[in-house]
Amino acid sequence: MNGKYLLDTNIIISIFAKDPQIHNRLANAEEVFVPCIAIGELCFGAYKSLKIEENLARIDEFALSNTVLPCDIETAKKYGDIKNRLKEKGQPIPENDIWIAAIAQQYALTVVTKDLHFESIEDLKIELW
Repeated sequence: MNGKYLLDTNIIISIFAKDPQIHNRLANAEEVFVPCIAIGELCFGAYKSLKIEENLARIDEFALSNTVLPCDIETAKKYGDIKNRLKEKGQPIPENDIWIAAIAQQYALTVVTKDLHFESIEDLKIELW
């Protein structure tokens, strides 16, 4: 455990739901980062909800109080490598999760998630919470 985490969308949803286990674990983290991809997924969920403005405001507040990491050329290169390796192994995973993994590799972060499929990505540090 390196204490430098990149939060998957399902962990952020647990934070919004005030999951005490997630809050306790994050309290001991050295640094916490959020991938821009997760913000997009949260916004998608907000636009499908009945409380669009309220949910978007919560996402904005969360994004402003955390370090959100963007995608750039280095991220794209890592994405291409990860996606190719998964294709060669016949182990596809959701596109957005490949981007999240690419950001994690780029910044040497541990992905915190509830999704087991991240385990199929080589050279990716993950913690299942």
